[in-house]
Amino acid sequence: MSRLRLSRRTFVKTLIATGAAATLPSVAKLAETWAAESHSPHARKTQRRWVMVIDLAACDGCKKCTAACQKEHFVPFGQEWIRVFETGNNPYDKQNFPLPCQHCEIAPCVKVCPVAATYHNDEGIVLVDHNKCIGCRFCMAACPYGVRFFNWTEPKHSPQEQFVQYSPEFPVPHRKGTVEKCMLCAHRVKIGRLPACVEACAAAEMWAIWFGDANENLVTNGRDVAKLTDLLAEGRAFRYKEELGTHPRVYYLLPDRRDRRPADSRKPAGKSDDPYRP
Repeated sequence: MSRLRLSRRTFVKTLIATGAAATLPSVAKLAETWAAESHSPHARKTQRRWVMVIDLAACDGCKKCTAACQKEHFVPFGQEWIRVFETGNNPYDKQNFPLPCQHCEIAPCVKVCPVAATYHNDEGIVLVDHNKCIGCRFCMAACPYGVRFFNWTEPKHSPQEQFVQYSPEFPVPHRKGTVEKCMLCAHRVKIGRLPACVEACAAAEMWAIWFGDANENLVTNGRDVAKLTDLLAEGRAFRYKEELGTHPRVYYLLPDRRDRRPADSRKPAGKSDDPYRP
């Protein structure tokens, strides 16, 4: 697979500055899937189609992605917007499975929200407007991935957080009685930066998380730049619970590159303090 070296900021800014979408190469099944989804009556016509690719073979379960996300967003205690699970039935079969919001193109959470607080922005990222959220938690019940969290109590606010101007792209300060989740670092992407989890994974020299625009067919892990379709084809990519028809924008590369998927039963890697997750 052909990969280029390019700075993270230059890569994202190049995608943002480019107006025309690149022609996707013919990588049979993936190309067919994208074509079908793009012509679906539910498809969103956006200039950008941000995607994330997680290489399960490269992830060692260090959870630095989780820590970076929590620091970036002042995530309330007990929440992990990107959780790292362990799969496998014995120590010799153990694999790590990071799970952020899947930013589905056909998102059940968007469909069930009675006040349109959960929505797609103009680049297809699923956001939550806490000025509208009424705390009904219908979205939590509808989400098949279990990646939404509810603020049962008033979150503690750090001095820095209290002076942040709220927006759905950067939902700070956090509020009691509202639902929260991964926002794909929309506030960073629009100024040419990679999501915090991608930068942290690169800083840890794991380079397991890739990010980019499917319309441009380019992704980066903070070190290399690759064609998205090549990366997905060579990594035997799949989307978690894709059989549900939600069209997730997060892809996974198989850990052993054989045609199997991680077990559906998962447990967090390490101790979790989340009191709200069953």
